[in-house]
Amino acid sequence: MILPRFCFNLHPLSLSLSRTRSNPLLFFTTFTLHPQFPQIHKPFSSTPNMCESHKPSTVSIPSVDSADRPELYRALESSLGSKFSSEPLVPTPKPLVIVISGPSGVGKDCLIKCLREVRQNIHFVVTATSRPMREGEVDGKDYFFMSKEEFLKLVENDELLEYALVYGDYKGIPKQQIRDYMSKGYDIVLRVDIQGAATLRKILGDSAVFVFLVAESESEMVMRLINRKTESKESLLVRVATAKEELRQMKNFDYVVVNAEGKLESCVKTLESIIDAEKAKVSQRRAMV
Repeated sequence: MILPRFCFNLHPLSLSLSRTRSNPLLFFTTFTLHPQFPQIHKPFSSTPNMCESHKPSTVSIPSVDSADRPELYRALESSLGSKFSSEPLVPTPKPLVIVISGPSGVGKDCLIKCLREVRQNIHFVVTATSRPMREGEVDGKDYFFMSKEEFLKLVENDELLEYALVYGDYKGIPKQQIRDYMSKGYDIVLRVDIQGAATLRKILGDSAVFVFLVAESESEMVMRLINRKTESKESLLVRVATAKEELRQMKNFDYVVVNAEGKLESCVKTLESIIDAEKAKVSQRRAMV
């Protein structure tokens, strides 16, 4: 392709512009100025080649077969004109906030328990709740159990990241736990219901990883709720109806993980793969705090 170029004829009192055709790689041409303007009389052809000025110095590199490694290493540095850095090419990944949610009865607690057993530097944030303690639960491990008055005091003091009224009882996430453990490099795992996940999405945006946990089918999900035997028939009906509706929120999460009956180990490995993939991203998620 031939591109137009412009040649300039400069005179003391006039300037003329003419259009010519030339090699597309030559955008400028040498021009001659009037003797009265010697200070700007400098042809472009005398401009030094910029690439040549940045060429590394010529250094004799010894034979790869005969030279020892330190000698060859130093010769390569000298030839390139700079020292090789021993700093990590990839910075240490930032701690993640992993929000795990899903309908009732899909095994969120079992998944988190197994994840903590197989993965280091994971901190499960213990949720505060005003509901009564169930058989087998431990205060401070499964939940921080408290009265509604105590819970509302936390709300008043702005000590909760989010909270909600769920089935007549309050649940909320203490802020300080998250700050303390993230400062130590721990990944944070939050277990919340669907309502809590929606609230956290508004608060945290893309700074957290949102994982939706489901059973392999709607029928299996209902059977798990029946098998828990922790509800009256009235509350069981409410939980089943709510769970069916909550399945519609799957599209608002980053990942979906199926917790199939008898395949908890595979479910945990899938979640680990999600965490590893997030940490290997070139663009890390922004820090939450």
